[in-house]
Amino acid sequence: MRQAIPLLALSALITSACDQTPTAAVSTPNAEKVAASVPKVEPAQQVNQLADRYYEQTLSRTPETAYFAGLEIDRHDGMEDNSPEARKLAREDADALLAQLIAIDADRLVGSSAWITHAYLLQALGAQKAQRVCRTDLWNVNQMGGWHSAYGQIAQLQPTGSEELRQQSLIRWAKLPKYIDQEIAYLRQGLAAGYSAPKAVVQRVIDQVDGLLALEIEQSPFYSPAARDDDEAFASATGSLVADQINPAFQRYRDYLAGPYMAEARETLSVTANPDGLACYEASLRGYTTLDRSGKEVYELGQQTVAANKEAVIELGKLAYGLDDFGAIIAAAKADPADRFDTADELLQFSKDAVLRAAEEMPKWVGTMPQQPVEVVPFAEHEEGTGRSAHYRPAGPDRPGEYRIPLYQPEQQSRGNAEATAFHETWPGHHLQVAVGQSVEGLHPVTRIIWFSGPGEGWARYSESLADEMGLYQTKTGPIRRRAWPARGMVVDPGLHLFGWTREQAIEFMNESGRFPDARGDEMVDRIAILPGQLTAYDSGGLEILALRGQAEQALGDGFDIREFHDRVLENGTVPLKQLRAHIEAWIATKVEAP
Repeated sequence: MRQAIPLLALSALITSACDQTPTAAVSTPNAEKVAASVPKVEPAQQVNQLADRYYEQTLSRTPETAYFAGLEIDRHDGMEDNSPEARKLAREDADALLAQLIAIDADRLVGSSAWITHAYLLQALGAQKAQRVCRTDLWNVNQMGGWHSAYGQIAQLQPTGSEELRQQSLIRWAKLPKYIDQEIAYLRQGLAAGYSAPKAVVQRVIDQVDGLLALEIEQSPFYSPAARDDDEAFASATGSLVADQINPAFQRYRDYLAGPYMAEARETLSVTANPDGLACYEASLRGYTTLDRSGKEVYELGQQTVAANKEAVIELGKLAYGLDDFGAIIAAAKADPADRFDTADELLQFSKDAVLRAAEEMPKWVGTMPQQPVEVVPFAEHEEGTGRSAHYRPAGPDRPGEYRIPLYQPEQQSRGNAEATAFHETWPGHHLQVAVGQSVEGLHPVTRIIWFSGPGEGWARYSESLADEMGLYQTKTGPIRRRAWPARGMVVDPGLHLFGWTREQAIEFMNESGRFPDARGDEMVDRIAILPGQLTAYDSGGLEILALRGQAEQALGDGFDIREFHDRVLENGTVPLKQLRAHIEAWIATKVEAP
């Protein structure tokens, strides 16, 4: 799972280039002359001007975005203004931008990079507007990378080393208590209006905040800027800021969650328990997948795919264990003594070796091989065992990409699953995908601050099977476990939110795959509860990429080049799946027509 980049506050649009029509001149005697004197702005230029404003204003309003997108910015003292007034203005600006984008004829953009830019903006803004029905700001308690953990990560990336940077750090983190108090106010407002996160999710966030507050001041992620600097006065000021302002604000947040909020939070896991929850789910589903499929359609396709995958596992199980029953094969894989780790260090080294092995093979499978390295980084101690999943953080100007991995209870971790997850997050998965997107010339920078799970997680899911094709799995269980899991998210996610599945039913269905330790099923249920629709994106996208590959192989025959196909899939970042299909089909047509 890639560390999510939220679709944050957007640009303020005052006068766009596509408004530069001479309507005001109609009432003048010299209307025709005035109209002739106004330069016409081509659609591609209109799109790029709108995208420039989106990009500039997003980084101005929410500079936090830069750290998760690996971007350089001039100053490091900003923090999102999460006040109701600021967010209202952001919504108005987003709607203005969306209206102007809709007015542009996308067909006139085909063949230019502006076609990609337009697709990103239109999908992002359209999904954002549709998902407002969720009122997520009123129940924003999220153990899967919520603001409380995101700001801890940003603090660890805060630049230091000069007096100016030290002052910027102190200015930024002095703003955090106000931000936290505003989040508490939103939660109070949400309860009054009938919105809440599930109790199980709330408890996970309480546990995460407790872990943060239990740290010594010098171990807090918010002390990190001082720990990486040698100025004593800065260290003293940062320590006082953490002890006297930041930690007390987190304590207020924690006490509110554990007291008044927990007392009224919903027991029900499904988002349909919130007002307009059904509309929220469908909007969220489409936002994550970038496809126009209903929850019912996703559910049914997922069931069909799971059934096909079970048949494939049976064929693998015959070879690996001499068994032809799905449940027996999974049980044999789980009981395989060669599939376990003894220590956290062993798990960490095994993952590092898998990443290195994959990197060495990649040039045979992609034409464009990025140079950015990726490192395997263990979770901070206070993050372990709190329900967060392994995830990828993109490379920045002065740092490599990071595959952040939990080492909690290593004796319960599977070697086969550790392989599949490493390939998903690094090579040929997210790291390759993001690094290629960062290196392609001609893409507008907005493609680096907008992330779509359907194509993004879809590529990473496809990468798990590609790694098998590449011969990267060294375990007997890796190919079995990675095949037993896919598309279950397409079933269990709508099952939990739309079709009345219980926690126990969802856990049983996920644990049947054997992909994760049984205890992980409980964590996965709470992940689905707080990210409605997100778990469907992996295989919605993965199936689409597989279908496009099959289409290309059939059309091109011996002329099919797997390296070229992968370059075409990756060269526009996480472009929405509808545009990815159009792009690949156009490439196929060009290849077919070539002499």
